[in-house]
Amino acid sequence: MKNRFFRLGLLLFVSVVFFLGWWTPPASAFTEEQKLITQVWRIVNQSYVDDTFNHQNWWFVRQKVMKEPLKNREETYAAIRQMLASLDDPFTRHLQPSQYRSLQVTTSGELTGVGLQIALDEETGDLEVLTPIAGSPAQAAGIQPSDRILAINGVPTKDISLDEAAASMRGPIGTYVTLTVARGQAEPQEIKLVRDRIALNPVFAELRRDSDSIPVGYIRLNQFNANAAKELANAITSLEQQGADAYILDLRNNPGGLLQAGIEIARYWLDKGTIVYTVNRQGIIGNFDATDSALTKDPLVVLVNRGTASASEILAGALQDNHRAFLVGEKTFGKGLIQSLFDLSDGSGLAVTVAKYETPNHHDINKLGIIPDRVVTGEPLARDRVATQADSQYQAALEFFTSSAVLANAS
Repeated sequence: MKNRFFRLGLLLFVSVVFFLGWWTPPASAFTEEQKLITQVWRIVNQSYVDDTFNHQNWWFVRQKVMKEPLKNREETYAAIRQMLASLDDPFTRHLQPSQYRSLQVTTSGELTGVGLQIALDEETGDLEVLTPIAGSPAQAAGIQPSDRILAINGVPTKDISLDEAAASMRGPIGTYVTLTVARGQAEPQEIKLVRDRIALNPVFAELRRDSDSIPVGYIRLNQFNANAAKELANAITSLEQQGADAYILDLRNNPGGLLQAGIEIARYWLDKGTIVYTVNRQGIIGNFDATDSALTKDPLVVLVNRGTASASEILAGALQDNHRAFLVGEKTFGKGLIQSLFDLSDGSGLAVTVAKYETPNHHDINKLGIIPDRVVTGEPLARDRVATQADSQYQAALEFFTSSAVLANAS
């Protein structure tokens, strides 16, 4: 009898200790920093594609971080990065408020500002204009590619980062910003611009007659933002009206973007067939199919390289597996994972891998990439030499259209 009571008492003691070890205080007892940690943990716990969380106890990861003394938001962000790093997934990441706003602007397809694409000249450190966006205040003011922006509202651009410069030029519609602009050896000028709504068109399209036989519609797609599908449809329609008999779709250095944009664009080239399969953490397979809405049946070559990633690979894989396009270039990046964005309570954001995708032939290309039908190594080119005689991959695409089979199909 004594032994039975002893064992029962020991069992109750162990149960209480075990319960206390897993007990956490109510949310009302958390600090603001701990609440943010908990929000991130819960989102990943509910949504992350790998339910083993990289073969670790995700609860213990949270408990370890919650025990750290978090004195300010920067320490909290560092703790979140540490927690997410344990997943060994570079695409599941925390975005600080400025980074999150910038990403939202990029994918939304529009912003309010002056309409300049800018870059830092690596040799001089100058802030240089790549191009003004068509119809923007910057274009209307006469700002041209290669102009140098020396100051924004009197602040020297050498004293700020590229992101800070871009943020300084964005702002509410109707507000003013003054740029100090230099061109060549001429004296710098101050140009006062009124910010306006800017539509980001990721599509460049042009009818080319480089080929010996047929006119070719050249389309370069830079990213999959909210405007991509509409603008690409406009480009195909316009090129068809101009007499294009074949197409080159340039996806080189396209990092991807919105999954839905990639699916819609695939439908512009395909009448039937699967575009992509998605697989979630439960192993449930979904799919997106063509909808008999192709805008053209003309021959198509797709240019890809090591910078072709994510939604670009979905599109390239769909066109290759359905035998709709001939791929030319280099093996693609190999990002076969799909992320969702989540708002956090402090204005920052969380990108979480929620599924993986497979091509129509069920190829999992994550970390493997897509092998083009014709491998052609490309050399780094200046922007004005892309898709010219100096571009070996582009020239290889044109050569494809000189084959008798292609010409017969086009006719």
